[in-house]
Amino acid sequence: MFTGIIEEKGIVSSIKQQGQSLILAVKAEKVLRDVSLGDSIAVNGVCLTVTTFTKHLFTADVMPETFQATTLKQLVNGSPVNLERAMPATGRFGGHIVSGHIDGIGVIKKRETAHNAISFEIGTSDDLLRYIVPKGSIAIDGTSLTVFDVSRDRFTISIIPHTLEETIFGVKQPGDSVNLECDVIGKYVEKMLTVNNSKSTNLAQLLQENGF
Repeated sequence: MFTGIIEEKGIVSSIKQQGQSLILAVKAEKVLRDVSLGDSIAVNGVCLTVTTFTKHLFTADVMPETFQATTLKQLVNGSPVNLERAMPATGRFGGHIVSGHIDGIGVIKKRETAHNAISFEIGTSDDLLRYIVPKGSIAIDGTSLTVFDVSRDRFTISIIPHTLEETIFGVKQPGDSVNLECDVIGKYVEKMLTVNNSKSTNLAQLLQENGF
């Protein structure tokens, strides 16, 4: 599990592609200080497993399902990437619950300066917008952010200068694609509200049946 608080920006040093699978090599520093083989590191929000590492670099495999469902296939040598280690049991919960399992891809429609922040309008599909609510949480390229507005085909987030500097949002422009992970709580609530074996039509009763 992750929290969406990016620890550092890494740099892609090499990509080996075989069909719809990849072997990514990423230069990093902070996330490698206590790394072990098999550890999880989120790369642009995608949970990947460390397969080899040195003091300044790690490699990870990207399987076909991840290749198809995320923006990792768009990376090239030199691409900056957001990095976060899996949260330790003794760690601080700075963002929100992030699994590292991408729900889909969004496209930046607009970038605009607003006083001391930068707002981004991001377009995505109805399948994802159903889980995105004003003041709710969303992970974009692994970064935990707050949703400020939702419209028919897009949503808006706002980023302070610190986050802009510490993440790859600083180089993101309209037309760029981003990985999206919606708040997992909303997905579980929807699942429980649509269970086929429930005979309840009353919301309060249905929640009670499911342990709330």
